[in-house]
Amino acid sequence: MTDEQPHHRGDPAVFAADLQADGEPEAEFNPGIAGRLPRKNVAAGALVRDGEGRLLFVDPTYKPFLEIPGGMVEDDESPLAACHREVREELGLDLALGRLLLVDWMPTHGVWRDSLQLIFDGGTLSPAQVHAIEPAGDELGGFEFLDLAAAEPRLRPSKARRVALAYQALLAGETFYGEFGRSAQ
Repeated sequence: MTDEQPHHRGDPAVFAADLQADGEPEAEFNPGIAGRLPRKNVAAGALVRDGEGRLLFVDPTYKPFLEIPGGMVEDDESPLAACHREVREELGLDLALGRLLLVDWMPTHGVWRDSLQLIFDGGTLSPAQVHAIEPAGDELGGFEFLDLAAAEPRLRPSKARRVALAYQALLAGETFYGEFGRSAQ
């Protein structure tokens, strides 16, 4: 993030009071240990549907597979705030995101470090919202609504499993935990 304040989707006054109540950060007992701790990437996406129950997929210009709207969480940004920001940047929509559907762990793969992938309920779009979608021209080649079976051949296998697991969580009214797109519960 560009400024020094954490970005979140909660009440700013409550957040500020919570930070103040926590007091000064604790000092490192062993100087330098914090810098040696592992860092994990976090990404947040939204499971968005149309009136027919199909899922919204975006077509990134920088990779050969479809994705759901969302992206990487930046430093000092909450996953919910990141998801909201990414949906707004990618689609031009200011969605009221719902509950967390899935936390999925991804292992290190090639140059990409391991990460946590969070999927929030993006709700069902009205016809007016669908019509208002403006894909980010520098990032997206377009978007489409597909059922999971139709999207699966155009998704990375782990993404297909992850989206399917998030959809199951949506239908069950629960939050699931997965590892590489498979339920670990």
